[in-house]
Amino acid sequence: MESRVYIQIRCLFALLLVASTFGFLPLAVAGSTNDAGEAPAAVLLAQDFSTTVDPGAYWVSEKLDGVRALWDGETLRFRSGRTIHAPAWFTADFPAHPLDGELWMGRRQFDRISAAVRRQVPLDAEWRMIRYQIFEWPGAAGTFSQRLDALDASIARTNVPWLRLVKQFRIADRQALKAKLDQVVRDGGEGLMLHRADALWQTGRTGALLKLKPQHDAEAIVIAHLPGKGKYQGLCGALLVETSNGQRFRLGAGLTDAQRRSPPPIGSVVTYRYRERTPNGLPRFASFLRIRNDE
Repeated sequence: MESRVYIQIRCLFALLLVASTFGFLPLAVAGSTNDAGEAPAAVLLAQDFSTTVDPGAYWVSEKLDGVRALWDGETLRFRSGRTIHAPAWFTADFPAHPLDGELWMGRRQFDRISAAVRRQVPLDAEWRMIRYQIFEWPGAAGTFSQRLDALDASIARTNVPWLRLVKQFRIADRQALKAKLDQVVRDGGEGLMLHRADALWQTGRTGALLKLKPQHDAEAIVIAHLPGKGKYQGLCGALLVETSNGQRFRLGAGLTDAQRRSPPPIGSVVTYRYRERTPNGLPRFASFLRIRNDE
């Protein structure tokens, strides 16, 4: 017969599973920590936008290509819970309440901002170019629209030039949303975020927050099959491909198990999908789509 303690433990795990499935539990279970002993942050994560969604119910903003950062009233942290070693002057006049946003240097500057905020010893010259773009007040009451108004007032009171509220706007329909996405991407932006105007604050990946990014197709030649590791041991782990301008990169995402067992032949031309390019011109988040001559 199962002991009472064992039954209680099983019930607890069952409750945690149900709660996390329906979004009632923060991403970090109490007591969990990262390698540095810091607890990961409980945040709202975005689902992909669906063409069935009515954008009129959402606030829309540009998706910033920065580093997400959480201010807990005293310390600036990554989502993982690790401390961001910002200069003392950068956070000196931040409000005492939590903030959720992106550390940002501008469009197409992800590599620079990523390097800057991960230094153990911050460089003032880099941080002078960084803006903390705020899009949420974690734990605050009210709808997202109400939280935006409260954030606007709070940030204005700080009078900190590098502390800014992300510009939010409303869009009437999907046609207007597509036009806005095209404009943002054409101007060098990454995409759009949509946050339900009537959503209460919550954590986890839900339809209250959506992301909309364009995808591009391109072609490359397979020049090698790279061996797999772990569950792909003995299979093709990735294709080494070369673009028409001579750039080479690994292409592993998107390959099925069957394609890993019998990968596209060396010398074949494959089509891949990607979201954007790095400053060096390499595709970011590339995923195998098909062999070009597939029917």
